[in-house]
Amino acid sequence: MRHGVKKAKLQRTASHRNALLANQACSLINHGRITTTLAKAKALRPYVEKLITLGKNGSLHARRLALAKLPQPASVKKLFAEVAEATKERNGGYTRIVKLGQRKTDSAPMALIEIIDLPRQTEEEKTPNTTTGTATSAETPAAEQPSAE
Repeated sequence: MRHGVKKAKLQRTASHRNALLANQACSLINHGRITTTLAKAKALRPYVEKLITLGKNGSLHARRLALAKLPQPASVKKLFAEVAEATKERNGGYTRIVKLGQRKTDSAPMALIEIIDLPRQTEEEKTPNTTTGTATSAETPAAEQPSAE
């Protein structure tokens, strides 16, 4: 029986569920917001909020506990440097879940989960300007192109 058990199983084994939550937590820390199913977002929220609390602690022990939970050391570094700094004034409730409706393919309820206090990045900031580069063969004048004689 499931008396008092509040963790969702997500139709996975324990190791698969732990790997899923760890990978989604890394993605959420790295990107600030992710789109996933509503059930996964609800399961991810307490997992990430405990990690952010560890990040706000900032001690070596807290860093080692976070490294034990997250598979990517770069995510732990960002958690302790940027995320913990952005959420230092907040006493809890670091994430927000926004329902997005149903996915077209299988009608699964979708949600957006985001860290509230992180600054937003626009698409222009994410992608560098790649239009200034070397000229392609279509842009070179016909006189400079080698002839096929």
